[in-house]
Amino acid sequence: MIEIRQADLPAELKEIQNIIQKSFLTVADDFGFTKENAPTNPAFISLDKVKESIENGTEFFIAKDSDNKAGCIAIEKDPKSEDNYFLERLAVLPEHRHNRIGQKLLDYAASEIKKRNGISAGIAIVDENKRLKEWYINYGFKVNGVKTFPHLPFTVCFLSLEV
Repeated sequence: MIEIRQADLPAELKEIQNIIQKSFLTVADDFGFTKENAPTNPAFISLDKVKESIENGTEFFIAKDSDNKAGCIAIEKDPKSEDNYFLERLAVLPEHRHNRIGQKLLDYAASEIKKRNGISAGIAIVDENKRLKEWYINYGFKVNGVKTFPHLPFTVCFLSLEV
């Protein structure tokens, strides 16, 4: 049974950082991302960066499987729009993957966005991660564009979902 709830802050800051780092490290390893070539990748997120995102209005939610924390997701209001939100840091620990936890976290985030009268959620992912991209598309996301940034060793795919 998966329980999803708003993170208890600041008590769970370190746990959120650990979930994000461990979850994204597998992707960093698969694609050869390092602190040097992709310092903004969530695999290398600092506690200060998590605190900063919370101070800027990002809300974190944690998924628990029995007594263990299994993943997290965050939502952030788009400062340029009343109706749009961003999904951030969708992370499922490797040992908890393939149990529909990611889908449940997305469902929960979409529900939270609806409660706030939001109409869409955007996310940015590594475009070269074809398996993840297909997963988002199968969930219902639409590709809005792909962009290369000179400071990143990958292409960014922007997707959105109507909630």
